[in-house]
Amino acid sequence: MFRQEKQRMYDKVNWPQRYDPKTSALYALNDIDVKAPPEVVWKLLVDAENWSSYFPSEDHVKILSGETVLELGTKYSRVTVGFPMTLNVTEYEPFTRLSWETTVDGDETGSSAYHGWVITPTKNGSHVLTEETQQGPFFLDELGYKHPGALYRYHQDWVERLARAAEAEVAKPAA
Repeated sequence: MFRQEKQRMYDKVNWPQRYDPKTSALYALNDIDVKAPPEVVWKLLVDAENWSSYFPSEDHVKILSGETVLELGTKYSRVTVGFPMTLNVTEYEPFTRLSWETTVDGDETGSSAYHGWVITPTKNGSHVLTEETQQGPFFLDELGYKHPGALYRYHQDWVERLARAAEAEVAKPAA
């Protein structure tokens, strides 16, 4: 006889129909267990203008709509792998869900992306899952043909650095 362990199921991103992974040109899923509570992970994730403090690649983020952190409806810009982009937060459920829609500035092909984060409490902290789909000629050419696998690698680096930053926050002595 063998014993089958019960596997925990994690929520996934709530996809708008046009960004469903089944119909998108590019898709990446990355996840990680973090030894920090969802509130600590969340605080780092919504503080977009300071992402570069733990993820140097995101050093050109600017909130355009007046908020100090991301929230529902926040519009912001960033330069990712050399391309300026405009983003809009479309889902915001504190400590649990954050998603945004992306367009590439100056791209006339109508290409767009949808990026979501899901944070689930666990016995030892939290589970962080991020998924992104990309559609249209721009993304297909840049990340599909020229740099296959780049979307997955970029997000893997991001979740690993986010986990380390959250765990370092928890390890700080109380002031």
